[in-house]
Order: sequence, then C-alpha cells, then structure tokens
Amino acid sequence: MTTALPPPATRRSPAPRLQLVGDRPPAVPAQGTGGRVGYLVFLPANVDPVALMEAHGVRPEIHPVAPGILPAPEPEPAPHPAADRPDDAIRVDRARRMAEVDGRELELTYLEFDLLAHLVAHPYTVHTRDALITRIWGYGHIGDGRTVDVHVARLRRKLGPAHRSRISTVRRVGYKYVPDHR
Repeated sequence: MTTALPPPATRRSPAPRLQLVGDRPPAVPAQGTGGRVGYLVFLPANVDPVALMEAHGVRPEIHPVAPGILPAPEPEPAPHPAADRPDDAIRVDRARRMAEVDGRELELTYLEFDLLAHLVAHPYTVHTRDALITRIWGYGHIGDGRTVDVHVARLRRKLGPAHRSRISTVRRVGYKYVPDHR
C-alpha cells in the first residue's frame, strides 16, 4: 500500500539561528563558577561560528589547546619479524590489498582488510579496542568497542573454522593475532 507524503512545510529564513539553552540567561553569571558555562553547538559546515555568535550578542572566547593537554596517541608498534613468514596460511599483500587463506582469496571489506593486515603485521601483540579504532577507523573512541567485536567476528567467519582461532580474544582488553595457533 502506498500513502502520499504530506506537503512540505513552508521554510523559514535560511539564516542560521543560535539559541543558547540553559537554566539561566547568558548575561547572569553563575555563582562560584567564574561566570563560565560551556555549550555544545552543532552548526552546518558553511556557517562561521564566530560571526554567528557575534550576531547574537555572544562574545566568543577561543582558547588554543596547549600541547600535552590531550593524551598522546599510542605509538604504532613495530611489525614483528615473523610477520611475513612464508609458511603461514594467512597471507596479506598490502600493495594489492589482497588477503589469502590456504591459497584461497578472501572477500573482505575495506575495514576488514585493514584490520586483518594490522593484526597480521603485529603478531602476538595485544591491541586494545580503543587502539584498533584509532588505527583502523581513524578516530577516537566513541561509545563501546562493539564495532571492533563485530568486525572481528566477521573476519573469523571469513577465515573459516581452521583459522578463526588465530585472532585470539584477550578478555577485557582486546585482540591479538597468533600465527601458529592450532
């Protein structure tokens, strides 16, 4: 059954508006906090936040982040010397973005390939879920580590029953690749 969509609502002015939400007006300083309140404001990419704030009578304060305030990313572990062992059943060719198990090419998604290539390049190294998200997905940890768990489960399924145990779970920490695990 098909239903008709309602007519589009009339659009108001396309100019963005800034509306501060809080328990007091911005002009009233908070008691004991030095009068500072932080707000998280989402704006379209083409809107200048400083100009928008000034247009609404808000004086923007821009504070550059000093080095050392944010935690430094974990250093990339050096590849293990045994990473390219010719007798290993799982082979990863980063140049051609191809992975093989017992001579059979795997059909991997972009992220699955990157995850497998990273694990294979660093055997016996325990990788936390946060570190894998940062290295493979390219952003900081947001939410829980379920994303990594789901991708590891898919990788294990594609590796097959004979090789799925090579990606070993380290409880409450993360994962490691064990090349000769049988």
